[in-house]
Amino acid sequence: MDIDRSALVDDYLAGLFVGDDPALDHALAASVGAGLPPIAVSAVQGKFLYILAQSCGARRVLEVGTLGGYSAIWFGRAVGEQGTVLSLEIDPAHAAVARKNVASAGLASIVTIEVGPALQTLDRFIAAHVEPFDMIFIDADKRNNPNYLTRGLELSHPGTIVVVDNVVRAGEVVDASGRDPDVAGTRRCLEMMATDPRLQATALQTVGAKGYDGFALARVR
Repeated sequence: MDIDRSALVDDYLAGLFVGDDPALDHALAASVGAGLPPIAVSAVQGKFLYILAQSCGARRVLEVGTLGGYSAIWFGRAVGEQGTVLSLEIDPAHAAVARKNVASAGLASIVTIEVGPALQTLDRFIAAHVEPFDMIFIDADKRNNPNYLTRGLELSHPGTIVVVDNVVRAGEVVDASGRDPDVAGTRRCLEMMATDPRLQATALQTVGAKGYDGFALARVR
């Protein structure tokens, strides 16, 4: 598999389907300048999430893992002025960068970033009986994916779309004997999605600017 060539293809596709986007370019540059790891979704992946959110008519999006706010900007655009994006981030420094990026994109009134351990925040939402979300994007520490999925389902409704990112782990996901807790958490999450009667689910491998990985996609019945 030629990863270098796949990255060139990603650049070509991003030029076709995303093009120049000052707000997104600024978010990436500001994130790099602040020392955040370069692990945000790619431009074409962001556009995919945007179209997916629009296709399911999402007005409330829950994102677990904000980083620099790149994907939150895509979601904020998708839900529109009457929508809400609630993004959870454990690192206050990352959240500060993300808030500036979201504000620069003109989405500060739509995107809210909650700082703190995501599981605690999700438990608080569940206890408060917050309004269910139309789309849930899980993209944080992979060892906790099963816990994020469990909480997410409690905050969903029939028709909610759930996306879990980075589920292939450069192919390591097939190794049941591995000791990497992120791989183990990913495997457990995939098994839960495959067997939970509340979900219709699948997973796809991806290759491109972000290397060899993939995502899982589910719809709550």
